[in-house]
Amino acid sequence: MAALVAENFRFLSLFFKSKDVMIFNGLVALGTVGSEELFSVVAFNCPCSPARNYIYGLAAIGVPALALFLIGVIWNNHTWNLVAECHKRGTKNFSVAATFLLFGSIMGRACVAPITWSVISLLRGEAYICALSEFVKPSSLDKFPAEYGAEVLAKFPCRDVPANLTKFRDEVTRRLRYESQLFGWLLIGIVAVLIFLTKCLKHCCSPLSYRQEAYWAQYRSNEDKLFRRTAEVHSRILAAKNVKQFFGFVALDKEEKELVQEFPVEGVQPSPQWNAITGVYIYRENKGFPLYSRLHKWAKGVEGNGPTPEGHELLFLAS
Repeated sequence: MAALVAENFRFLSLFFKSKDVMIFNGLVALGTVGSEELFSVVAFNCPCSPARNYIYGLAAIGVPALALFLIGVIWNNHTWNLVAECHKRGTKNFSVAATFLLFGSIMGRACVAPITWSVISLLRGEAYICALSEFVKPSSLDKFPAEYGAEVLAKFPCRDVPANLTKFRDEVTRRLRYESQLFGWLLIGIVAVLIFLTKCLKHCCSPLSYRQEAYWAQYRSNEDKLFRRTAEVHSRILAAKNVKQFFGFVALDKEEKELVQEFPVEGVQPSPQWNAITGVYIYRENKGFPLYSRLHKWAKGVEGNGPTPEGHELLFLAS
């Protein structure tokens, strides 16, 4: 049972496997802040019309956040690893909790940009003021003229109001800006608490020591860099070989000629090998020895969990 709980919570560590992830999330947040500022200066223009203000204000906050969320999901490699895993192997290796936490890890990283966008929008307050100005009750404003209603209140964000309503416009704007910024700070606090709890759960439930986790992160980073670099060279050499076979020659620069001479490529890897190294992988061991990736597992010739008691015990750790 303890191993099952540890395996489920280990999916949460997808957020914090290396410093590169934190740096990437920071850059995403900074980029989102810049984009939101540019949008507010260039694109945001409240219609100042009843019924339209609310829709426009919410759209200014929600639609960009939704677009950023979807982009984050698409750019996350874990998304496509999960798709490949479900397509090739199904979900037989996933418990309900593990599947939920894996989706949570993908969604969580994708939420960095939309949450940043929402927080900055709320702290600025323009969209919130635009959306809710018409819903302010005139009775809550001291000595507000009875002949004016929601139609005039909807024009407050545009400052297009009679001179005798200027002080009421300032009061409504100040009140709504206060509410907007309060929600923004509360959102920051909630996200900070969730990140803290996630970090605590990750370290409490992980069966690995801090140093082994650091080594695992370094291994995965180096494996990914070397794999991408080698795949780029391999594909270039293979392409040169096929082009030469078609035309009888191939136009290579000096660097490419050296690559072709140094690394002879005889063929391509069969599909079963690609399938074996593609998909979701968290952590597993084979007879006490760690396997840090699907490529590592394939290189060691490990298939499944094996018939040994150790293999069955580690079934909960397989991904």
